[in-house]
Amino acid sequence: MNATQTIQTEIERRLRAAMPDARIELRDLTGTADHWQAVVVSSAFEGKTPVARQRAVFDALGEMMHGPIHALTLKTLTPAQAGQA
Repeated sequence: MNATQTIQTEIERRLRAAMPDARIELRDLTGTADHWQAVVVSSAFEGKTPVARQRAVFDALGEMMHGPIHALTLKTLTPAQAGQA
């Protein structure tokens, strides 16, 4: 497993631990495994503001946001919103 796959697996593991129903799409934007784009769909986002949703993701990722992840572009949706997209 290369560095990108290792980091992607860890991101997915942490997000699913915090939001078990999460559907996650990740994309390494630079090929260096430190700039990511993520689409996260979870019922955990129901009734939360966009800022609260982002905080939930950052909290789940913890110290990764200070280590291997340098930048993270997020799109956070509820299942209903994802169905509308």
